[in-house]
Amino acid sequence: MFRVLIAAAFVCLAAAIGAAPTASASGPYANCTEAHQDGRYDIPQGDPDYWNGGDRDHDGIACES
Repeated sequence: MFRVLIAAAFVCLAAAIGAAPTASASGPYANCTEAHQDGRYDIPQGDPDYWNGGDRDHDGIACES
């Protein structure tokens, strides 16, 4: 009986992992058009996708909406 429970738990875990959504972000981006196509706007300084070239007014926010 214990083996059946372990096997069932493994099957449920495998199904949950397989059904998990994947991240769609693909930064760092070449430009803000690419970021906007990925749904990224207002990328704050400190975010891994932030870069100085995307912050035109140097306020710490890249690719402003």
